[in-house]
Amino acid sequence: MYVGVDYYPEHWDLSLMEDDLTRMKEMGVNIVRIGEFAWHLMEKEEGQFDFSFFDAAIEKIKQYDFKIMFGTPTATFPAWLAKKHPSIFIEDENGQKMAFGGRRQYCYNSRVYQEYSLRIAEKVVKHYKGEEAIIAWQIDNEFGHEGSDMCYCGQCHADFQTFLEKKYNTIDELNEKWGTIFWGQTYNDFSEIPVPKKTITVHNPSLLSDWARFRSYSLSQFALKHINLVKEIKGDHQTVTTNLPGGFFDKWFDHNEFTRDLDYVSYDNYPVWGGLKEPVTPAELSASLDFVRGLKKENFWIVEQLMGAQGHDVIGYLPRPNQAKAWSYHAFAHGCTNMLYFRWRGMNRGAEQYCLGIVDANNKKTRKYNEVQEFFHHIRNYEHVFDAPIQAEVAVLYDFDNVWSWRAQRQSSMFNFTKELVRLYEPFHRQNASIDVIRYDHDFSQYKVVVVPVMKMVKPELAARLEAFTKNGGTVIVSYRAGVKDEYNNIPFGVMSPGKLADLLGIEIEEAESLHEGQSAPIISPSGDESSCTVWRDIVQPTTAKTLYQYNDYFYSDYACITVNEFGAGKAYYVGGGVEVDTLCNIAEEIAKDVQLQTMETSAGVEAVQRVVGDETYVVVINHNGYEESFSGRTLQPYECVFFKKEEGGELHELS
Repeated sequence: MYVGVDYYPEHWDLSLMEDDLTRMKEMGVNIVRIGEFAWHLMEKEEGQFDFSFFDAAIEKIKQYDFKIMFGTPTATFPAWLAKKHPSIFIEDENGQKMAFGGRRQYCYNSRVYQEYSLRIAEKVVKHYKGEEAIIAWQIDNEFGHEGSDMCYCGQCHADFQTFLEKKYNTIDELNEKWGTIFWGQTYNDFSEIPVPKKTITVHNPSLLSDWARFRSYSLSQFALKHINLVKEIKGDHQTVTTNLPGGFFDKWFDHNEFTRDLDYVSYDNYPVWGGLKEPVTPAELSASLDFVRGLKKENFWIVEQLMGAQGHDVIGYLPRPNQAKAWSYHAFAHGCTNMLYFRWRGMNRGAEQYCLGIVDANNKKTRKYNEVQEFFHHIRNYEHVFDAPIQAEVAVLYDFDNVWSWRAQRQSSMFNFTKELVRLYEPFHRQNASIDVIRYDHDFSQYKVVVVPVMKMVKPELAARLEAFTKNGGTVIVSYRAGVKDEYNNIPFGVMSPGKLADLLGIEIEEAESLHEGQSAPIISPSGDESSCTVWRDIVQPTTAKTLYQYNDYFYSDYACITVNEFGAGKAYYVGGGVEVDTLCNIAEEIAKDVQLQTMETSAGVEAVQRVVGDETYVVVINHNGYEESFSGRTLQPYECVFFKKEEGGELHELS
């Protein structure tokens, strides 16, 4: 197991290295991550490559028996390159070129940047391919983060038109699929098609969908060029990864398109960052980790794990004593196998002075150092537990085409895709069920429950697979607006919603209503249980389905909000609005009993994750609360994590 820190020796006087490495060793470090922002240090002038600084740093690091993850330094290019080739900069929708001074300002489609970035990557990997201490290469840094996945420059415009010409046989086919007859937008040639810069009202939704696909293609192709180059050159003992940033569904790229070519996925885990007054919920944090694990259906690394408060400008919430350590245990419980903290020491100059690390600019060992030390020494005793694969029983599906369709037309001002995914994820998370968050085209036949949040763009093959899954005894849960769009982001003519899912769900939807801030719709069950929904409501007419909750207002009391339909040997549920999570939890509990999910009962805010190693079962219990809780007769301190092992009779034995 590798546990370590992100270290930037170039930020400090080299005389500090001895003391830094000594304290790291005492803390339990066996790996450091270096190099990913140091292009200028390696190529101060064009074509003049100098790796002497890192040669010396690596020799010093090796004296402490540390391994190294080395980052190809292409996320921050040198000022001389910016001056010589200003065409490499991203251009925003107003035609404004980004300025030198931040990071990741480069256009993925810039041929010039591709050439220079591949050259520095080639040089550094060739130089260190035989270095035994370097066991991993990190490609670039946080692809697509902070808006760097969007560019409207001339090169992107030309490549977008070529992308469309390859996708559609003729311009007439594109006109037909996009419906360009509307507003007189018909094109005579692909060269007439714009990029979606600002216009009066809005752009064609079909154009926006293909633009999003093109953005994803652009980033993925850039990433793959670098991944393939490094794989071709690297030493046999070295692996290749890249560090993914969070906020997956707010990005303009499908992470699956390039992560499949990595040796393993890595992630930067920030439960809180600048601007947040409190961390994301345990359910959303868990869903993010399950998404990362779901990309390759394999365990993963975390190469930036938060320890201190964060912020470039506004500083986010300060993790309470032991809270960041709890997040670290939580990450391992959900599939992390190796972890590096960001960062060893907070920088006292530059843009990230308030991205605090294990040691602050005061250079003192404090509470944070002690927490990481305790964590490192403890977690390494359980390497065999966390190396074991996770076999989930519940799958939550997503499709980036669908996500981008929602981003083109939100329909409700309150809509947020991530929150709607978590709305259906959380009822199973609260029961401590094992969950995978996976792309729609993964094989989901072996799961017991498949959850399909707000899938308004349902592709024919997905509809057929959901039907087959349910017929064979599976349980499907689908939420509102399902099947209202086709793959071109258009509403099918002559088809009643939910389109291709109508038979599976046993419903028809004639009308629907967006709900905005302060609006909600009351619902009630036949037994009198009351609830409500926000964001949206579908006015559902069951055909073969049974009503579980109907609307409880004057005009729509004869219509359903939540239904269940028996289909073959299985069941298909429909949730026709943004229903309160507590209500969905009640339904999920019934589903769990029905399909015999492996669950564990815990107090609110206490999470129990089961990990199976051969015929042994371990239970990792995390108290996410800032107050005492209890589990299996054991008092849990605020943010405490406790390991148990299941005995033959099912009793839990606490481990040290």
